[in-house]
Amino acid sequence: MSAYWLSDPAATDALGARLARTRPARAVVHLRGDLGAGKSTLARALLRALGVTGAIRSPTYTLVERYPLPAGGEAWHLDLYRIGDAGELEFLGLDGDEAVLWLIEWPERGAAALPPADLIVHLAIERQGRQVRLQPVSDVGVAWAAACSATGSFAGGS
Repeated sequence: MSAYWLSDPAATDALGARLARTRPARAVVHLRGDLGAGKSTLARALLRALGVTGAIRSPTYTLVERYPLPAGGEAWHLDLYRIGDAGELEFLGLDGDEAVLWLIEWPERGAAALPPADLIVHLAIERQGRQVRLQPVSDVGVAWAAACSATGSFAGGS
């Protein structure tokens, strides 16, 4: 498991860029952490680094935001904090064929209605920054985490 210290927003942007540079062709990321831990901020940094232009909205109220990627396919950013039951997801039409990247906040609320994670990103507020741990849970996730760790210097990394 790789761990990183994010001292400021620039470090979060750098981690997002690193994840974007090393992203596999298809992946599911579960973003875990308390309210305010930086899940949406990291997702936004990753999407921006993948070439998404224009507004990158938080899916807090819409539950899902879909972003076409310049390299093809779509990235889907889900925030499931406000759902009460995984059954609510069936109305969103999440068949996933066009999604090459899933970024899912509060995945435990979607349970079995979601694709399994390749990578779990744990974020925690610590002192004046954030502690981030990358936990691979599939072969795709293992390769991604290894590539991410091997990409050289990182502002805020450990």
